Amino acid sequence: MTSLDPRSLIAMGGFMALVMGIVLGSMRRYYPPSILGLGYWALTPVAWLITAGLFAYAGDWLDTRRLVGNGFLIGGFVLFHIGCRRFFGQATAWQVFLPAWALLMLALGWFSWAGPSYPIRAALVTTAIAGVHCATLWFLWRHGNHNFPVRMVQVTVAAHLAVLLFRLQSLFQADAVPDLMIASAVETYYLGAYVLAVLLLSIGAVLMATDRVRTELEHMATHDGLTGTLNRRAILDRCEEEHERSLRYGQPFALMMVDLDHFKAVNDTHGHQHGDRVLVHFAECARAALRRADRLGRYGGEEFLALLPGTTLEAAQPVAARIHAALQAGHPLDCQLSIGATAWRGPGDSLDAMLARADAALYQAKAQGRNQTCTA
Repeated sequence: MTSLDPRSLIAMGGFMALVMGIVLGSMRRYYPPSILGLGYWALTPVAWLITAGLFAYAGDWLDTRRLVGNGFLIGGFVLFHIGCRRFFGQATAWQVFLPAWALLMLALGWFSWAGPSYPIRAALVTTAIAGVHCATLWFLWRHGNHNFPVRMVQVTVAAHLAVLLFRLQSLFQADAVPDLMIASAVETYYLGAYVLAVLLLSIGAVLMATDRVRTELEHMATHDGLTGTLNRRAILDRCEEEHERSLRYGQPFALMMVDLDHFKAVNDTHGHQHGDRVLVHFAECARAALRRADRLGRYGGEEFLALLPGTTLEAAQPVAARIHAALQAGHPLDCQLSIGATAWRGPGDSLDAMLARADAALYQAKAQGRNQTCTA
């Protein structure tokens, strides 16, 4: 390991940064704008590519090039951290990083020209990157999900942090090398870890963005675009799953067919945009009234279907009453509604039969004056 040329490792890291920068830049251009953070992630390998160019070049202005290179090196890790924050919907926190970065650059400049010291410069850079890593780990632990891409990034950051801490304690030993470009085992491990971090963090960003796109596509395929409830196919799929579970374990479940009363008159009188706002308001109120395990889907137009797992017909009626009460609170978009409820009657009861009973109960509620719940 000690025979590896440090410039070769730096150039390798630059090449990986170039490739991943192209990949992330393409994703930034073609992925949906709802995927936040991709812009910062695309700039991260650009900063590392500039770092590699400044360090690998063997010409003049060595101290200046290394000072600027260290600035871009640390800036790349900061950009990755900011990208993670934006990806999970958090503020960028530039007010924290910019002053700290400026102070660090002043300190590096001092120990480059006024009181030159490679160990202190290396220690400052290593400590700064370790600090950014700690901030990234802390943020992902608090705000990240448990998916594989996030775990991959956490493991990569933690492993690189361990290498940085090892390098930090070795900088002031008696046998420490006086320059990064002098081949040694410690510096080779440090540079090798940096090259792997460049690659793995970029891949982690790609995987996180791709996983988010997959999640959004799945959501679009199963949810109504206006109300955010499940669409007709998805709610019927959930009902079928619950019916099969009841057949296996004998657990009850209930269905409620919900229809907004006189909704056509709302559209004709106030316009379709107002009608859309009424639907959205109803969906929000209904979800708040339902329990965590319950599911609400848009069955068609102003008609919705609620699935209540583990619920008898008697237990479903208070739930229906809560939905009625939620839409009578005096909000300008409140509406009246009719509900038809039914429950599973045993192994001989099919889902189609339950839907037919709930629909018949709904029409009974409308025939009896609307704004009420009937059961079947």
